[in-house]
Amino acid sequence: MSDSKNTGRSKGFFGRIGLPVAKKYVYPRSQYMIYLVGGAGLLLMLGIFGIMALSAPGEVISNGPISSNHATFSAECSTCHTPLNGVSDENCQDCHEKYGDELGIYSFDSHYLYRSNDFSRLGATSDELACYSCHPEHNGKEASITTVSDAQCQTCHEVESFNKDHPEFHAVEQKTSDQSNLIFPHILHVNEIRDREDIADIEKTCLYCHTADDGGKNFTPINFEQHCDACHLSTRDATPFIPVSNSLGQNPGVATLQTIQNQQRPGTRWSFFMNPAEFNQRGNTIQKRPLYHEDPWILENLRRLRTALYPSTGLQDLIQTTADLDVRDTKMLYEEAIETLRLYSEELRNQPERTVQDELRDAEELLQEVEKRLQDPYAPLDETKFLVSSAERNTSFSEGTVAAYDRVIDQLTESCQTCHIVEKSTIKRAQDDQKTLIRSEFDHRAHIIQSRCLDCHNTIPIREMAILDSIPPPAVDRAEIHNLPSITNCQSCHANNQASNTCITCHEFHPDKSQHANLLLYVD
Repeated sequence: MSDSKNTGRSKGFFGRIGLPVAKKYVYPRSQYMIYLVGGAGLLLMLGIFGIMALSAPGEVISNGPISSNHATFSAECSTCHTPLNGVSDENCQDCHEKYGDELGIYSFDSHYLYRSNDFSRLGATSDELACYSCHPEHNGKEASITTVSDAQCQTCHEVESFNKDHPEFHAVEQKTSDQSNLIFPHILHVNEIRDREDIADIEKTCLYCHTADDGGKNFTPINFEQHCDACHLSTRDATPFIPVSNSLGQNPGVATLQTIQNQQRPGTRWSFFMNPAEFNQRGNTIQKRPLYHEDPWILENLRRLRTALYPSTGLQDLIQTTADLDVRDTKMLYEEAIETLRLYSEELRNQPERTVQDELRDAEELLQEVEKRLQDPYAPLDETKFLVSSAERNTSFSEGTVAAYDRVIDQLTESCQTCHIVEKSTIKRAQDDQKTLIRSEFDHRAHIIQSRCLDCHNTIPIREMAILDSIPPPAVDRAEIHNLPSITNCQSCHANNQASNTCITCHEFHPDKSQHANLLLYVD
């Protein structure tokens, strides 16, 4: 068929044999759509790249402006974002972890150990979240990325709210005693301070000893020189006349100042600076006046008597008081022992003998290794090495000999026992600060405006009994009582439509906020 005969028809001819075919078959309509969409997409991409080339890096594709916390690198997306992987915790740790700290202060492991020191709680769980899950970004310059909702905490903690299902404070619920190891009645001291300082307001007598720290949030630890020295251990205080031990130290008694100087035991350099006139010797007995807090002559003799009674005391002689403290503070015992050994090293440096200096050098190298080990948060510490056990008592001593030693110890520490408890020839360690709300933070400064001290701390009836002349029994007033209110007292103010009652009001996920990143300290 000729071309002229097919003019105007809807079909054309395909191939040399002239097969009729529609144009839409050669050029399908769907292909037009693909070309159209592809071309539009290409133009759009060219437009985006053009705009990005003329604008700040990341400005176009950002989810929004970031907070002031990270504003300094807002133009550098790669600081936080890893291509195809989003935001990783490793990127956060570059700035927020302390350099060289194996157990980062911002890690989940650190949260598990928060004030518990229970290393059995370590280990990843399915509940762990990435940093950005609790601290989302790109919500604006004024957004607070440290404000975490209760829902985030409830991912792991099954507490509906502070006012519902929250457990009672552990110390209040268990009615546990605070092992202060001090003989201290509050009401007696309140009345003494009121009379001596002529203070009418009972609340002010509390603040006489409980001194606020610089920020007003907490209180400084009780300190003898600051809080007790004005009344205790005056120049009139003295020991009774105590039997003196023989030159070999084989009988129950104390060593004189001259004996201590002659023997030159480690840690006795103080004896060459003590005034001999403070001692009054009468026959085979001796008295000391005046007495000092942590009097070195008393502590040295107490150590000698303890060594005789308990020859296998381990490391007890390297610390001044007993080792019975909270398991979370075990590290403190090793630090005290190291400080004592450092003191011994200083004294041995004055002895020029080569054998002494060789042993001193070996000992100091060992000390350095021990100090390094203490920096390892995973290193197990054994506080039992510092304990004095009754099973270790000298089996060669008769009951009469033991009783004679106990009498000498009782005389030696007579003034100490006004406040301290002496047990197994050792002064029991006094707590300088109560550890009560061990899992939460409390800001006294924020509460004292609306409440007085005794409005909350009312377990000991100080207001009611301070005006009485009689001394209350220990069951009512003693240092071991946790003078804390129950949680209902807090819930009366911290509730919906009142004071904040969120989790982060009292609890902190990341402990030890004072240890922020210090990378610059390690830059070569």
